[in-house]
Amino acid sequence: MDLEQLLTDRLAPAFETVAGVPVDPVVRRSQRADFQSDAALALARRLGRPPRSIAAEVLDRADLADLCTVAEVSGPGFLNLTVAGEALAGLVAALATDPRLGVPVVAEPETVVVDYSAPNVAKEMHVGHLRSTVIGDAAARLLEWLGHRVIRANHLGDWGTPFGMLIEHLVDLGEVEAAQELSMGDLDSFYKAARAKFDADEAFRERSRLRVVALQGGDPATLRLWRLLVEQSERYFMTVYDLLDVTLTERAFHGESSYNDLLGPVVEDLDRRGLLRESEGAACVFPPGSVGRDGEPLPLIVRKSDGGYGYPATDLAAIRHRTGTLGATRLLYVVGLPQRRHFDMVYAAAAQAGWLAPPARAEHVGFGSILGPDGRMLRSRAGGSVKLVGLLEEAAARATALARERNPDLGEAEAAEVGRAVGIGAIKYADLSSDRHKDYVLDWERMLSLDGNTAPYFQYAYSRIQSIFRRAGVTAQPDAPISLAEPAERALAFELIGFAGVVTDVADSLEFHHLAGYLYRLAAAFSAFYERCPVLRADGPSRDSRLVLCDLTARVLRQGLYLLGIRTPERM
Repeated sequence: MDLEQLLTDRLAPAFETVAGVPVDPVVRRSQRADFQSDAALALARRLGRPPRSIAAEVLDRADLADLCTVAEVSGPGFLNLTVAGEALAGLVAALATDPRLGVPVVAEPETVVVDYSAPNVAKEMHVGHLRSTVIGDAAARLLEWLGHRVIRANHLGDWGTPFGMLIEHLVDLGEVEAAQELSMGDLDSFYKAARAKFDADEAFRERSRLRVVALQGGDPATLRLWRLLVEQSERYFMTVYDLLDVTLTERAFHGESSYNDLLGPVVEDLDRRGLLRESEGAACVFPPGSVGRDGEPLPLIVRKSDGGYGYPATDLAAIRHRTGTLGATRLLYVVGLPQRRHFDMVYAAAAQAGWLAPPARAEHVGFGSILGPDGRMLRSRAGGSVKLVGLLEEAAARATALARERNPDLGEAEAAEVGRAVGIGAIKYADLSSDRHKDYVLDWERMLSLDGNTAPYFQYAYSRIQSIFRRAGVTAQPDAPISLAEPAERALAFELIGFAGVVTDVADSLEFHHLAGYLYRLAAAFSAFYERCPVLRADGPSRDSRLVLCDLTARVLRQGLYLLGIRTPERM
């Protein structure tokens, strides 16, 4: 169990007895002791007593004898708690024999839909897709590891008026040539050529409009051509996901088109519930609390005045399907922060309609932008969007060169494998170690550094631990007695037993920079331990204990980085 939670559980009954009501002990790490509780200070005014007196009474009533060697009142009323070495060693020993590293499977698993990535058919993925894909994949990995049933939903943009011009351009090229061009991954050129013809040629524009009508009308020949576009694009997307090393598969593709048959029933259901109102010829819902800058109610347009459907209708249909048919109770939408108002309105409308009723809830997992060194939106040298494949290949190439330079003994294949793991890991970690609500700057030198809060720093720490066992030809014995005589051993132990608490918190908040921060503290504590506490040169019992600490650190680093989608090479 997380030690902080264990102390909280021991103090809470004592605080409740003293206060007469449940009280959060507010236990946290402290520089003056191992842990500190300041709840007595907040109770002083309510109880009309000095906080030191409250803290002293809590200590008298709390059952801490087996956990703390020192439990004392400090300052104006703080409780300072120093954990007994035996208790700390016991927790580490329990962790060492636990395949889940102290993190239990959830008692009541949920069905969770994680909606992320969402590229557009016939368009290349660019750097703007990186954050959604990386954050969404981390959420899916974490929640799945905790025991939830996770459904990955890749909401492709595969429908709408642009497909008229795309299909006509495909017809002009010929199916074989178009398929070959698309299979090479040059989707942008295909799209731009179609757009150029649409803008310059009236006859092509008219053919495109008629093709849209045929597509929406279910014309078999048009649908076949449309599917060719979608299939070739999906193949390209999968090559990107493979390079990025995410868990999205073909089963996750759920395009806008998959909800077409549900749009009519959505409108009918909203109308039956009395939620639809006409506004300038469009059928709208006016979610409560949604107002424009002029203070007037803001409409969510479900069906446009021309009878067509927009994003709100598709998003409402998706919620209705996910809660009603899939039985999901947690819906995560990993989409940029500029879409916050849209999703707030969609969620409010879905709640009005009864499709998003407790325990079901929807969360907008918003994020900021990736910036260049100049502090502006990251752009290519030509001023356009940076292609995601190019960014990932550059990261792998830079890391491979560094791997060869650092370890000339690596063969070409192994250097390339290490380079990919380090380069892609660096890209992911730079994203996930930042507060997702904020923008961050893409800095190659910092990202690929072996020092500081970077993925390569953790990967190197992991590989260094593996080298200890390789050099000595030994393995750790998980049931070996744990000894924490040195301060560096004790400090490392505190970090190790904190893993479960961090994972639990991040599963709720989806603030992955907290998990990243924890891994950095763990790696730093291990580095200090490694410098100050000889492992292989120690005597028998200390050697066995320190080998367990090394192995446990490697396991936690590997699991924590896996949850972030980052590989851990055995050698670097």
